[in-house]
Amino acid sequence: MRALIDAVSRNRAKIGVVLVTLLLVFWLAVSFQRSILLLTDPNPVAKALGLGYLLLPLIGAWALVRELIFGAQTQRMARVLEREGGLPVDDLPRTPAGRIVRSAADELFPRYQAEVESAPEDWRSWFRLSCAYDAAGDRKRARRAMRDAVKLFRGTAGGAG
Repeated sequence: MRALIDAVSRNRAKIGVVLVTLLLVFWLAVSFQRSILLLTDPNPVAKALGLGYLLLPLIGAWALVRELIFGAQTQRMARVLEREGGLPVDDLPRTPAGRIVRSAADELFPRYQAEVESAPEDWRSWFRLSCAYDAAGDRKRARRAMRDAVKLFRGTAGGAG
């Protein structure tokens, strides 16, 4: 039983991704089915609504696939950095609720910013900058930096360079 609890704890994020993905796939299937029902209705207004409703699952499926690919690529980069010993160490102080103390994260940020400025074509520096943005609570910039890292990683034959 303890092994199961440890496995769940280690893979909590992956389990969450699987659950959210399953819920979204269920919603996409129901939406698609409802749009087909509306498209087969003889009423022109129902047909128009069905056509519009058909776009929702298509956009949702595209977004889901895009995010799953992004997550898989991020995991792959993290594994490469871990093998190389280049992952940032998560030793920042935390509040009793478990959140990173923002002032501590802000103190480390210039180091990672300088690393990117000195090596703007290195996906590793962008990955670490993304982690620094995330620790500082700036999710939008963290995501943008990680997208830059992914783009550079893909351009180096899967991270070989």
